[in-house]
Amino acid sequence: MKIVNIVLITSILLFFSTCFGFSKSVSLQESIYNPGILKPVDSNLKVAVGQMAPDFTLKSIKGEKVTLSQFRGKEKVVLSFVPAAFTPVCSDQWPGYNISKSIFDSNNAVLLGISVDNIPTLHAWVQQMGNLWFDVLSDFWPHGRVADTYGLLRTDGMAERALIFIDTAGFIRTIEVADINVRPPLEFVVEALKKMD
Repeated sequence: MKIVNIVLITSILLFFSTCFGFSKSVSLQESIYNPGILKPVDSNLKVAVGQMAPDFTLKSIKGEKVTLSQFRGKEKVVLSFVPAAFTPVCSDQWPGYNISKSIFDSNNAVLLGISVDNIPTLHAWVQQMGNLWFDVLSDFWPHGRVADTYGLLRTDGMAERALIFIDTAGFIRTIEVADINVRPPLEFVVEALKKMD
């Protein structure tokens, strides 16, 4: 009787784990989609160094709204636009910023990660990458409006791989539109942050 109960309970648990996804989760590496080599840059920049950064409000994966101008007069801001969740270079780039948090802190700067993916996709991606210390924002709807305002929306609907450095007064100090296929070097971020002082 005891053995029958154990078998029955095991069968029920197996059934529910299969039906409701309680089985072993898929690793980030297995979830990565490789789009192949893409056109390095496929947009026309609409902002320039020395110009006031266009303001925006986007929802973060934490459910909060983040407005660029809320940092004005308080902190420098680095906008990190990435093309798409669950792609190789993006999945390498953002976790790489975890090792540089102290550099942002010592330079009185915040990092805002921006992608045109929707909130559920970004949430799932960040969960698989591990905790990121910075806000991840969705520019999904209206699709890519912020990326387009900055001139970083590609013809395929993704954002460029770009870094925009904004000083405490809200002015753009450095712009780096990188080859979409290559992660910008961390050293570049460090030097650009130092230049703002």
